[in-house]
Amino acid sequence: MNQEVYPEPLQKLINFYKKLPGIGEKNAERMALATYNLDDEELTKMSETLTGLKEKLVNCSICGQLSATDICPICQDENRDHNLICIVEDYKSVFSFEKVGNYKGTYHVLNGLISPIDNIGPENINISSLVKRVEKLAKPELILALKSTVEGETTTLYIKKIFEKKDITISRLSYGIPMGAEIDYLDIITLDKALEDRKKISE
Repeated sequence: MNQEVYPEPLQKLINFYKKLPGIGEKNAERMALATYNLDDEELTKMSETLTGLKEKLVNCSICGQLSATDICPICQDENRDHNLICIVEDYKSVFSFEKVGNYKGTYHVLNGLISPIDNIGPENINISSLVKRVEKLAKPELILALKSTVEGETTTLYIKKIFEKKDITISRLSYGIPMGAEIDYLDIITLDKALEDRKKISE
């Protein structure tokens, strides 16, 4: 029906907005119409921003986080505790922790979780670089901040196993966190408390 209501260029824009998380038909329509109502200069800037988004962002060569530079600001920050590494599934979780503002360590972004049913093994996610990174540190602590799903638990157990004979402390977030919850959807207070009350799981 909407194909008959909206001109084709506007309908295409609505369809793109609907692909965004949490955006339904009505919100997509409002966003498309609001975009059309931007003045030419703002629309040009918006277009340039979208076009350059993929070109100007890279994965940090140390932690794997999204960054505008080869080494992200967190990994460059000398005031951070570089022996404390919070391991997360994706870059969205890093943004969530940084919004809390109390964590003073660094991160390691796996860009996925081990899932044999989906043919995703350790070699398909960012684990080998974690091993190389940890080997250069003295008595580091790894905080596993992965969701409590089969994939998250499988990845947690794998990481624990590969480091079990090394002088490394491994902890995980305290689970006042609902089972299966996505880290980036948790409220700031819950996330902060989970980090503060993390539990040691290494021997």
